[in-house]
Amino acid sequence: MTRNNIDDILEKALVREPLTRDEAYLLYDEAPLQLLCSVADTLRRGAVRDADVVTWQIDRNVNITNVCKSGCKFCNFHCKPHQTDKAYITTMAEYRTKVEEALSLGADQLLLQGGLHPRLGIDFYEKLFRQLKGEFPTLRLNALGAPEVQHIADVSGITTREVLERLRAAGLDTLPGAGAEILSERVRKIISPAKPSAHDWVRVMHEAHLLDIPTTATMMYGHVETPHERVDHLITIRDLQAHRPEGARGFTAFIPWVFCPKGTQLEREGISPRFSATEYLRIVAMSRIVLNNIANIQASWLTVGKDVAEIALNSGANDMGSIMIEENVVSSAGATTRFDAEAMQATIRRAGFTPKLRDQLYNYRV
Repeated sequence: MTRNNIDDILEKALVREPLTRDEAYLLYDEAPLQLLCSVADTLRRGAVRDADVVTWQIDRNVNITNVCKSGCKFCNFHCKPHQTDKAYITTMAEYRTKVEEALSLGADQLLLQGGLHPRLGIDFYEKLFRQLKGEFPTLRLNALGAPEVQHIADVSGITTREVLERLRAAGLDTLPGAGAEILSERVRKIISPAKPSAHDWVRVMHEAHLLDIPTTATMMYGHVETPHERVDHLITIRDLQAHRPEGARGFTAFIPWVFCPKGTQLEREGISPRFSATEYLRIVAMSRIVLNNIANIQASWLTVGKDVAEIALNSGANDMGSIMIEENVVSSAGATTRFDAEAMQATIRRAGFTPKLRDQLYNYRV
């Protein structure tokens, strides 16, 4: 293919027309990185509320439990139900301490995630959400994820839609995009064979959109997937967003992040990380170009570091995510970057933007 073909495809992207799969493949494979980043930055400035603003957030990631029957090969955090010396379920007293500390630091929500615990069904989560909302009524719950919703449905003998309806009534505000990894059944059979399928993830997210429960979408790359499977993942997200009901918010943001291998089963099987700054920036730029119907692209500073995340802000990303008062899962696989509120804002300013604190729905808080 010639440069003219690439230019034609990018002109199509600049007017926000959805690209075909083959067009997206060609851009990923052959387009110069600098050109992709330039087009992505132009698209970013047209997609967001204020072109000179980069948003950020304060929340706390609390793990409901570390017990998980899935046993994903990229996760060091989980333990099996029989490992009673390691297994835990967070107590209400522990939640109170964590929430009070988070609120004192300016947080407005909890990111609540856990494992696929074989004994925790819908009644447990309803009680937990109601109690948290009862004691902390201003706290937003960004909780669980599509695989956990599917698992709760299986444990409880109900549909995933009923799980979502009951969780929303109990206090669920938004659904994180966790558990997407790469939306390829081939990939999932290798890295997370016991986890709900890619089809399940897509279906649960669509049901959330039908109920107007806002969600995010993620992609964990850099393990066994091919470059074209990354592109396929983006197209799946885009097409799912296109099928949300009129007026529903659907996906509020997309967050790509790189696989962290330290101590994981994948590392023991010889899967080494394939991270490079240029590859990450290509993915961020392609995310902005392909996802023509999702306004916010987040820079994953936790897994790529502050310097690369800063460059991503001029390559299609418009959000830096949370300072993450607490994070246990990715950190257990080797992610060591940390931010406080001052450093977060300084990084955004250094990239040439004005920092704005936001909530989960991308409303400015100050």
